[in-house]
Amino acid sequence: MDPDPLLSRATAYTTLAAGTEAVAELEIKRSRFLAVLRRAGTEAEARALVEELRRSFHDARHHCSAFVLGPDRDVQRSSDDGEPAGTAGLPMLEALVLRRTGTAPDGADVTDLSDVSAVVVRWFGGTLLGAGGLVRAYSDAVSQALEEAALVRRRRQRLYRLPASHAEAGRIENELRATGLTVLGTSYGAAGAELGLALPDDDAALAAAHSRVAALTGGAGVLRPDGVDWVDSPAAPPA
Repeated sequence: MDPDPLLSRATAYTTLAAGTEAVAELEIKRSRFLAVLRRAGTEAEARALVEELRRSFHDARHHCSAFVLGPDRDVQRSSDDGEPAGTAGLPMLEALVLRRTGTAPDGADVTDLSDVSAVVVRWFGGTLLGAGGLVRAYSDAVSQALEEAALVRRRRQRLYRLPASHAEAGRIENELRATGLTVLGTSYGAAGAELGLALPDDDAALAAAHSRVAALTGGAGVLRPDGVDWVDSPAAPPA
């Protein structure tokens, strides 16, 4: 379940692209570490990944996990799953919450990765790695998986419906997309077409969108509010 957009202080955050998985594997002194990351919107979804990998790799000694959830990242959990306390789950969690996803206007690093569940499966190789070695291994496994991850920006946006005639819908959609507006799709019915739009949750941007719609439709098009939701868009690589 997606977070309630009206209850969040944040208006945007970074997460994994829906339906994708990020994987990394490393071997240290014959111990094998397999990291798997997936998007998760709830604790149940996050824990489901742990159970799935526990079933799939039942021969492994440890299935350590960490997840961070919500636009405000207010849900953070980790598990060492039998490793010495603080050597697995916490380093994994830190690799998620400290992940740099961009640069703020003041030059500060942006670390806003959320809605991500990470599991590192370990097969023991017979040689003890020590506390420091375990911390590095679990942290590096998650960090390497993040390097391969497809990330998106998830923004709180206001949704609107824009009625249009069948004849005009295609033109209006193309021109709206060309101006940078997010068109979620167009539905066609017997009485006409209706475009779905997602607009920034910002008064100035909304005023500009209304002006564009008026210009494209000769003043005939009226945006009808359709709620507020989180919408994915491509994430710019960290500067």
